[in-house]
Amino acid sequence: MPVTKSAKKKMRQDRKKTLINKRYIIKYKKLLKEIKKSTQENLKELISKFYSVVDKAVKKKVIYKNKGNRLKSKVKKYLKK
Repeated sequence: MPVTKSAKKKMRQDRKKTLINKRYIIKYKKLLKEIKKSTQENLKELISKFYSVVDKAVKKKVIYKNKGNRLKSKVKKYLKK
């Protein structure tokens, strides 16, 4: 356990950040599952949502830029099928 006042504050901040970051990760993983299960009808809408969620996660530095690009290219393959 942290002893100093600043260490306690840092621990509180880290807990908040972790929750916020997990929300972004859960969001894009859930969309990825939906895209895998979806039909061709609503695929474009889901992919555009997925792109925006991944871009926001990259912007907030929840995931790295290259990982965001990898995820987007992975999803793009479903359009070609």
